[in-house]
Amino acid sequence: MDAIVKPWPKHPSAPSQSLSEHVRAAPQPLENRPTREQAEEAVRTLIAFAGENPAREGVLETPKRVVEAYEEMFRGYTECPADVLDKTFAESESYDDFVLVRDITFNSHCEHHMMPFFGKAHVAYRPVDRVVGLSKLARLVDVYAHRLQTQEHMTAQIVTAIDEILKPKGVAVMIEAEHMCMSIRGVTKPGALTVTTQFRGSFRDDPNEQVRFLTSIRSGQR
Repeated sequence: MDAIVKPWPKHPSAPSQSLSEHVRAAPQPLENRPTREQAEEAVRTLIAFAGENPAREGVLETPKRVVEAYEEMFRGYTECPADVLDKTFAESESYDDFVLVRDITFNSHCEHHMMPFFGKAHVAYRPVDRVVGLSKLARLVDVYAHRLQTQEHMTAQIVTAIDEILKPKGVAVMIEAEHMCMSIRGVTKPGALTVTTQFRGSFRDDPNEQVRFLTSIRSGQR
């Protein structure tokens, strides 16, 4: 297959107006974003609030490590979904069925408690005349996962990005995740999974397509 590179314009006045804001560009950084030193000082404050001495040898370097970890875990704030799905391929033959990438593992953080939630995403779409590299679908999941999220919002954002950029016949996404804010605090129910789904186009219009999608996910799983 021959690669087709079609950069998507990201300026608000460009023809990409049809793309949602969260699809066409990375979030704008805060005007008064704290410095690294201020962030490290905030971690020291939290260490002290927990009852620990921030000057103790064992946690002396913790503020630096936490800030570095934040840069990695929340790198999605610097990444643009439209860029991830920018490179597509022309189909050499007609293909009239959905493409499914199952069991995409991810890690994210709940925006309510800033605690991790993690699990698997299952992403399917029915291409028209543009297909995207399979790894790009996993990359798209990571872009949205590496931000403060709710599982419901993340599911909808992934569907919207694929629908608006690739313009397929249909899109389906299911996410299954365990939330630490439910597993290790509050009701403390480890192992409980939250399942969210979102359908667009042919998947939303045809219940049989939804059944095929869900069956394909469950087949082979143990």
